[in-house]
Amino acid sequence: MRVLPNDPAAPNNLAKTLAKEPPAKDAAKNAAKNAANSPAKTPAGAPLPDSKAELPPVIRRAEVVAFALVALLVICVVAVLYAAKAFFLPIVSAFVVGTMLSPAAGFLERRRIPRPVSAVLIVASVGAGVAFMVGLISSPLMEWSTRLPELGSQLKDKLHVFDRPLALWHELQAMVGMPDAGSNGAFALPKFDWVEPAVGFLSPTFTEFLLFIATLILFIASWRDLRRALVMTFGDHAARLRMLRILNEIEANLGGYLLTVTMINFGVGVATGITCAVTGMPNAAGLGALAATLNFFPIIGPVAMFVILAVVGVITASTIGIGLIAALLFVGITFVEGHFVTPTIIGRRLELNALAVFMALAFWTWLWGPMGGFLSSPLLIVALVLKGHLMPEDSPQLPAD
Repeated sequence: MRVLPNDPAAPNNLAKTLAKEPPAKDAAKNAAKNAANSPAKTPAGAPLPDSKAELPPVIRRAEVVAFALVALLVICVVAVLYAAKAFFLPIVSAFVVGTMLSPAAGFLERRRIPRPVSAVLIVASVGAGVAFMVGLISSPLMEWSTRLPELGSQLKDKLHVFDRPLALWHELQAMVGMPDAGSNGAFALPKFDWVEPAVGFLSPTFTEFLLFIATLILFIASWRDLRRALVMTFGDHAARLRMLRILNEIEANLGGYLLTVTMINFGVGVATGITCAVTGMPNAAGLGALAATLNFFPIIGPVAMFVILAVVGVITASTIGIGLIAALLFVGITFVEGHFVTPTIIGRRLELNALAVFMALAFWTWLWGPMGGFLSSPLLIVALVLKGHLMPEDSPQLPAD
């Protein structure tokens, strides 16, 4: 377009043309912005450059810190429970046993018996039953304790049959250079220096027993108020309903567990007593009561009862084979009870994994001794109930093998 000098519209047309065409600097900026926004073209077959925006790591640092904090919390709680055993063991035992006995208190309360009176009656009845069992067990123990030298000599005479295998064992020890503990190869009875520490370990102090009884009575008497306070702690209606369901299920499961296990152990005690009477064992009633009591402690109780029956049978019978009959029959009784009776009855209400039961037994026995072994299964039941309500299984299931 040619602009004539004498054309009056020339300046205006020139201004419009310059306004439409951007300056060189603005064009360069726009080109750089477009190049940054558009992906760079790479030749075909060339490797892609490394990108920093890759997938996140499987375990983040925050997850490691959270896991470490939870682990430290668990260690601190276990250390406190172990160090303050004299306080926590009676309290936890009273809470667990009181929850087991709460259905009985509710039954008496529906019969127009006040809750505090029901608590005293229940604790007195349970104490009378425990005292009766202790009386049956302690009478033969006191009789045998007065005859320990005589019984020891009888056991030593019966075990002379193992002199030859023990002599061979000592010869083998001498060949491999191990120190020989016995000089004549005869069977030596173990020393009884462990009796006093074991009795001190098994028997609680008077203060712990008094704390347990007082807490148990007060817990049973005020369980309804405690339930209401726990439920009303939450402000949300759904949270209150969930807490109420948890408490109801714990109470029902623990109460049913105590009743069922008591009846099963009573049957085991009766069967053991009849077996001891048929095989000629002394104090069959006391041995049956001991079997029923020890069967409350999973795994450990039956093993201890087998050893007791084997020792008593070997001492009192004419031969070792005859003396082991009662112990072998007890193995059959516990096998039927553990593999058929208990899974059939308790398995309908609760699914307790054998490994979980064993690990809980080992942990609580290490932490709190024999009473911890008694509490291991009820505490495992409480943990399973809490897990079922607080962590429901809504995740997709793994495919079957």
